[in-house]
Amino acid sequence: MLETKFKVALLLTVLFLTSLPVMGILKGTSRPPEEPIRPSDEERSVVSSAEAPSREEPIQDEMVTIPAGSFIRGTKAGGYDEQPERAIYLDTFGIDRFEVTNHQYQAFVAATGHRKAAPPSRYAKNLSRMRGVNQPVTHVSWSDAEAYCNWKGKRLPTEAEWEKAVRGVDGRLWPWGNTRDFLAANWGSTRDGFELTAPVGSFKRDVSQFGVADGAGNVMEWVADWYSEDAYRAPAERNPKGPDYGVYKVLRGGGYTSTGSDVRITSRSRMVPDFRDETIGFRCAVSGGENGGKA
Repeated sequence: MLETKFKVALLLTVLFLTSLPVMGILKGTSRPPEEPIRPSDEERSVVSSAEAPSREEPIQDEMVTIPAGSFIRGTKAGGYDEQPERAIYLDTFGIDRFEVTNHQYQAFVAATGHRKAAPPSRYAKNLSRMRGVNQPVTHVSWSDAEAYCNWKGKRLPTEAEWEKAVRGVDGRLWPWGNTRDFLAANWGSTRDGFELTAPVGSFKRDVSQFGVADGAGNVMEWVADWYSEDAYRAPAERNPKGPDYGVYKVLRGGGYTSTGSDVRITSRSRMVPDFRDETIGFRCAVSGGENGGKA
């Protein structure tokens, strides 16, 4: 009798644990508790929903050329997988100024018949409020992102390219410098004027030295590399491309729900490549300069 009760209890426990992912999908992504903002943060605020650029018309596909040279990759202030901090040389490349938008991705879907950018479940609660033509496309897997970039005659940026384009060359921790500003990017606070994703380019301070926008916030972004905790310890100091294989693909940058250390530009995230979520998008790159891909 006791053995039967134990088996029933074990079965109920297993059923509950296996239902948690489904419950998460049905519930959708929730914001974490908001971190307190100091008065100085309020003073440095550079955007609100009223100040955000009006972009009812779709923005143009625009790229930025990142010149050849060295930059500081990694940081001593970060975790184990962000170290060591050292100079890395990259050849000239081009990268999208903005994250790929819903309008741009829909053109790809219409032209190729590729699957739509949609959640695994039709119950994602925020979907209808994230469909603006100039909001970044979300609910795309790594393979979806790669397919779009290939269609455009481009590719996903390497992790090193992404970091140089967004961080600059001087080792700063955020696009605007080394002081964290809760209102300078679309992070885990509704005080920045946006509850969910913002139209790309809305945050004037979340722009790198090269003019690349929304690296610190809005959505996390797929890059080309497989994730390795020891990737930065590899001897390559010129055009590194990460390991040849792995389980997870790298995600870079913060999203609109990010808080804490997640907002640091050097922070490295990872996810299985077929995962799709409302906090993940991407941008594309080309080798050799901004004119390498189709407009």
